[in-house]
Amino acid sequence: MEVRGEDDVQSRHRQEQQSPPTPSSKQVKSSPNPVDTNSVTQRLQKELMALMMTGGDLGVSAFPEGESIFTWIGTIEGGRGTMYEGLSYKLSLRFPLDYPFKPPQVKFETMCFHPNVDQYGNICLDILQDKWSSAYDCRTILLSIQSLLGEPNTESPLNSFAASLWKNQEEYKKMVRKHYMAGESFEN
Repeated sequence: MEVRGEDDVQSRHRQEQQSPPTPSSKQVKSSPNPVDTNSVTQRLQKELMALMMTGGDLGVSAFPEGESIFTWIGTIEGGRGTMYEGLSYKLSLRFPLDYPFKPPQVKFETMCFHPNVDQYGNICLDILQDKWSSAYDCRTILLSIQSLLGEPNTESPLNSFAASLWKNQEEYKKMVRKHYMAGESFEN
């Protein structure tokens, strides 16, 4: 009888090896598309080089912050003829591991009075959300934000006071300068 019991155990063991294991709820499922951080790193390095070659001429720049290529600090100059002319704004850019298939998280680090920027520096811009395309790059993002400064979307404000004040350009400009000159930075 002992021999038969051993045969049963061996037979069951062979069946378990032949049939695939059933996933349990506790197992971590791998993503269908594994992330190649090397290709993301190469893309970000190329974007950095392109931005260094042309960005300054356009009033935008960005560089990695510290050792990580996935965290950058950017700068945009207010566009000519806008309420933001002569002002320089610092932004943080955090690139996800699946960039460029997902947009980076971009926030103002310099206080910015604007209809599409909230008190924490979050930006309401369609290309950073549902209109994102993997064809966009850091330069495109910075130029789009620079353009947004002069042409806000007052129909979809994050800052309703700024949106309502936009119609009174003189008062709006005073508020932009007041917030900027206060030198307040957003808390991380």
